[in-house]
Amino acid sequence: MKTDKNTVIGFVLLGLLFFLYFWYSNKQQNELLVVKQRQEDSLRRVSAANIKPQDTVTARIDSLKRDSAVRVSTAGDFTTAAIGTEQLLTVENKVMKITFTSKGARVKSVELKNYKSAVDGKPVILSEKDQLGYSINTSANQSSQTTNLFFTALPPVLQADGTQVIGFTLTASGGQQITHQYIIKPDAYMIDWNLGMTGADKLLSQGVLNVQWKAETFQLEKTAEYERQMSNICFSEGNEFDYISAKSERIFEKPIQWVSVVQQFFNTTLIAKNSFNSGQVQWIRKTDSSNALATTDVTLQIKMAAASSVNVPFQLYFGPSDYAILKKQAPEMDKIVNLGRDMYSFVRPINKYIIMSVFDFFAGFVKNYGWVVLLLTLFIRLVTAPLTYSSYLSGAKMKVLRPELDTLKKKFGTDQQGFAMEQMKLFREAGVNPLGGCIPALLQIPIFFALYSFFNSNIALRGQAFLWTNDLSSYDSIAHLPFNIPAFGDHISLFTITAVITSFLISIYNMSMTPTQDNPALKYMPYIFPFMLLFIFNKLPSALTWYYTVSNIITLGLQFVIQNYIINHDRILAKIDEKRKTPKKKSKWQERYDQMMDSQKKIQGLKSKTPNKK
Repeated sequence: MKTDKNTVIGFVLLGLLFFLYFWYSNKQQNELLVVKQRQEDSLRRVSAANIKPQDTVTARIDSLKRDSAVRVSTAGDFTTAAIGTEQLLTVENKVMKITFTSKGARVKSVELKNYKSAVDGKPVILSEKDQLGYSINTSANQSSQTTNLFFTALPPVLQADGTQVIGFTLTASGGQQITHQYIIKPDAYMIDWNLGMTGADKLLSQGVLNVQWKAETFQLEKTAEYERQMSNICFSEGNEFDYISAKSERIFEKPIQWVSVVQQFFNTTLIAKNSFNSGQVQWIRKTDSSNALATTDVTLQIKMAAASSVNVPFQLYFGPSDYAILKKQAPEMDKIVNLGRDMYSFVRPINKYIIMSVFDFFAGFVKNYGWVVLLLTLFIRLVTAPLTYSSYLSGAKMKVLRPELDTLKKKFGTDQQGFAMEQMKLFREAGVNPLGGCIPALLQIPIFFALYSFFNSNIALRGQAFLWTNDLSSYDSIAHLPFNIPAFGDHISLFTITAVITSFLISIYNMSMTPTQDNPALKYMPYIFPFMLLFIFNKLPSALTWYYTVSNIITLGLQFVIQNYIINHDRILAKIDEKRKTPKKKSKWQERYDQMMDSQKKIQGLKSKTPNKK
């Protein structure tokens, strides 16, 4: 390929956009982490000051007694449920194993059978430390959270279609009763949760059900740091999708359909079939070196109709953030999969209608996802081939004109304005678009951001081995450093090295095709841009750096073949000479530009003739 300095400028702009994106994202994350770290340090100091020097057996027994006494005092008419023994009930379907607890009649944990943790290789566990319950009036002046009360478990019921029904009851001495019914379908990640109340007018204050959900997420991927960056809180408010990532709090102003605690590839979602009326969420991303990712505190309210008996239908989703699966759940849940958001939302249609469809098509008959990425790369390059070829043709024309440009440069010397005017005239006569060489560089911007979102959120790549990497959804590592380099990390990614080397070769080739440059920045650009990529790519998914490597290899191959075997430079020169002889009509813009350049040239000439006064 033959390009001019505009191609280099295109690459510079591309690199700057990459840096601005990652710098802005990291800046937001780091500012939030600093604040949260200060809060956690303060809390630790307060907690440490309150800890007694020795935690004796007697002290622990006294603490348990005090806790039991508090539960009994707040249990009111539910005294028998205040103190009990936790009973665990485990049921399974084809995709998960659910453990229920009688304490709060809730889901205690969920094991996903088809997914392994990257930390220890064991099945993925979700909701292990979650607390989901609501407040009830236990007597005239007392209230308690259901998570503190022991329900009575009913025998599981297996229906003819394989659906399992789990039930819990809680009865007060005054006749009020609460029932929790869970319905687990044979091959679904969604659990139906039906909450029933008899005597709701007494159990609820002003007919409002106050739901509280406390959740904590833990590392499931290769590095906790990167998984934290990919984690967020998603929700549907007013039937429209939204999320928080950099912020730590959201107060809902419209009805809420669902709230989801999201990790990189998994999520736990609470859905109200009839919507919550109000609520808020507080989310704190961890900043320490533990495997904890974030803590979430969600409070939601439902206003009930005035009635003694009520039934509130909920749903609970525990599973993968798989676009095809989430699309079949609650409305807008498919947007949990980040295919492009906010200022990069323009790439979502590209991912949704092109990248994802092509990827799934190739994955339908190619089992190794590394080769699927390669085929996807070939498809993208084939689709963009017409634009790429036009840029190569523009480069070939620039190569033919290079001797004349060098001659003009020597002729005008330091007269940059004169050189610019003659250069534009030469381009116009030859029918050359000086910006044609920028097309491949500019074309990579939306494609890169689309693939960045796609590879970071595509659970199909998770745990997929290819060549030397064992997980295409994370970075590959051929060497672990004994120290951490800022913005680079503590490892060396071989796919990043191959992407950088091939980018370096492309830059060198392109620079060899451009006229000689006096600007040192342009001379050293072939070394600067790949160096920038080294820091950008080292922590990114290996699927993305593999794509970039393949794309660069294709570019090098196309440049060599097209320039040496397809494009006839002699024929191009003949066409340029023929075009020069054709009378041309200047556009209005060109006329104004020439007038402006002539005026500036005359002013420069007058200044040079005017003697300097001392």
